[in-house]
Amino acid sequence: MTEQEKIYLLALHRLPHIGDATAKKLIEILGSAENVFKEKTHHLEKINGLGLKRIKAIKNEIDTDAAERELRYIEDNNIDFLYFKDKAYPSKLKHCIDGPIVLFQKGNVDLNKRHIISIVGTRKITTHGIQFTKKLISDLKLFNPIIVSGFAYGTDITAQKQAIDHDLQTIGCLAHGLNQIYPKVHRKYVEPILKNGGFLTDFCSDDPFDRNNFLKRNRIIAGISEATIVIESAEKGGSLVTAEFANSYNREVFALPGRYSDKMSIGCNNLIKKQQAFMLTSPADIPYILDWNIDEKPKKSFQFELFTDLNDEEKTVVDQLKIISKTELDPLALSCNIPTSKLCFSWN
Repeated sequence: MTEQEKIYLLALHRLPHIGDATAKKLIEILGSAENVFKEKTHHLEKINGLGLKRIKAIKNEIDTDAAERELRYIEDNNIDFLYFKDKAYPSKLKHCIDGPIVLFQKGNVDLNKRHIISIVGTRKITTHGIQFTKKLISDLKLFNPIIVSGFAYGTDITAQKQAIDHDLQTIGCLAHGLNQIYPKVHRKYVEPILKNGGFLTDFCSDDPFDRNNFLKRNRIIAGISEATIVIESAEKGGSLVTAEFANSYNREVFALPGRYSDKMSIGCNNLIKKQQAFMLTSPADIPYILDWNIDEKPKKSFQFELFTDLNDEEKTVVDQLKIISKTELDPLALSCNIPTSKLCFSWN
């Protein structure tokens, strides 16, 4: 991809009123982000569903200077620029209509590995939630999954710390650009995650920090994962939004049940009650429902060369059986030019 096209992609990514679904539609129709901005207005008006507000944004609000600055920041800080048509772009996220047209990644992680799960939940995780998260990741280590979360307080950082402790890759999906870390107290986990995982975001380095970003970020957590696991949640919470995204993407959702009187179990219990999540009572439920196999399990060896000490006539019979698979004795004897009596005697 040319540098010019990256600049136009970043400019399109930043446009107001142009969501990811619309941006991808425009690129598919017009061939590139550059063509989107250079297309004549009367041609844009013919695109179904685009509307005057979006056309005005395309024609009047392009900011290539900001896009160029962002590209310089990406290159200067060794950040991977992932375009939604690239091979390195998460394949699972490609199937999400609102998946971002570009992603920014820092670290070393394969976003297309099969076993990728997100673990989310309340920031006010209980002792019960912490203990189950620890057991969950300890038991799942056998399957070598990548653990995805939002790098927030509570459940998120509990899951990601356990991934680090068990030498599993982990991805922190951020609700801001890669130029900052929130919460700041989690800075001590940045290097361990970068060594065996990484960070992912669709926010630019100069995007304003906004609480609504966390809800937008949750679509990426759900989208890159095979399944979303909700450890604990109150009646309302961001992790339930992540579960909602996962359901809309036809991904599996698991929820840890709790007592009806436990405030941080209400959200999970409701997901289960509404049949929006599997009841998670044991770590073994995950590989069972998802039909996982153990990556490190040695494959059985088979001996394909049989009867290695055969004489010439015997080899003739074996070669013939390889061709015709199975047959009756008389036709086999005829095709091998061996008397039936001799064939009968030799193989008894």
